[in-house]
Amino acid sequence: MEKQHKVQCYAAPLEGITGYIYRNAHQHIFQGVDKYFTPFVTPKPKKGLNTREKNDIAPEHNKNIPVVPQILTNKAADFIKVAGMMEELGYKEVNLNLGCPSGTVVSKKKGSGFLADLEGMKYFFDEVFSQVNIEVSVKTRLGVENPDEVIDLMNVYNAFPISEVIVHARVREDYYKRPVNQEAFAQCLAISKHPVCYNGDLFTAQDIENLTAKFPDIKAVMLGRGMVADPQLTEVFCEKEAYGDSISVENRQELDYVRWKAFLDELCYGYEHIMSGGRNVLFKLKEVWSYMITFFPESEKYGKKIKKAKTVEEYQRIVDSLFREMGIV
Repeated sequence: MEKQHKVQCYAAPLEGITGYIYRNAHQHIFQGVDKYFTPFVTPKPKKGLNTREKNDIAPEHNKNIPVVPQILTNKAADFIKVAGMMEELGYKEVNLNLGCPSGTVVSKKKGSGFLADLEGMKYFFDEVFSQVNIEVSVKTRLGVENPDEVIDLMNVYNAFPISEVIVHARVREDYYKRPVNQEAFAQCLAISKHPVCYNGDLFTAQDIENLTAKFPDIKAVMLGRGMVADPQLTEVFCEKEAYGDSISVENRQELDYVRWKAFLDELCYGYEHIMSGGRNVLFKLKEVWSYMITFFPESEKYGKKIKKAKTVEEYQRIVDSLFREMGIV
């Protein structure tokens, strides 16, 4: 399926969810994602990356998937080291996380906590771009407390050869709960010398269409919680159907759910393959379902059942029952 829409779609990194098992299942079943960003890796002094992070970015775990590793650090030397590792693995781009609002991250002046130190960021980028040979993109927020901070932030980004600026349209203090600020995002778009990607509260294809109509100059949109809730969101936005134009609108929803079931089965198999103990597998699956469940009939009833499942076998029986009621299996 080739996309006809000029705006690209990126899959946002969600820690604990969008690892390589998720990416492989999604890429296999659904289409329309131009880049998958990994949950951030955090360089450790003298230790590099941990085993989980190495597994997630290993090329053999991401075959034929357009992946961009994301790095969380405020130390130029650590970023340069990891970017070099990624280049050796064959990656063409790395992304700097300046958006994470987590208290533990911000207290270390990383993620969106780094946004408060403009001089430190300038020094960081000076060092990085003097030594890194692959593209460096940035995922940022509008600021720490006030969206007006974004003007100075964008001027910092403009001073360096950043490949792309991905803007989550909230300040750090908003976390994910307060409304996105599209007016402040418009300032980013007006100021930026770099391609700009929008991120924040895109849950439906209509949301994306409204946004791209409002901001026709954006290069891309990044989808996070909306795509985990509806794994077919990018396809709907592209107005493409995986089974061809011969499928009628009446049959479209049923075919969608057939593939949703295949996606969930593949996720379950993938997690079982790499994890010891059903409890860890269940934790992963339940987290995905916490986003997806509202798209299903009798979501409250089945949501509670899935949440209470004690074994993978019990979970599978519940999910099969749900899809059977829908006439899918």
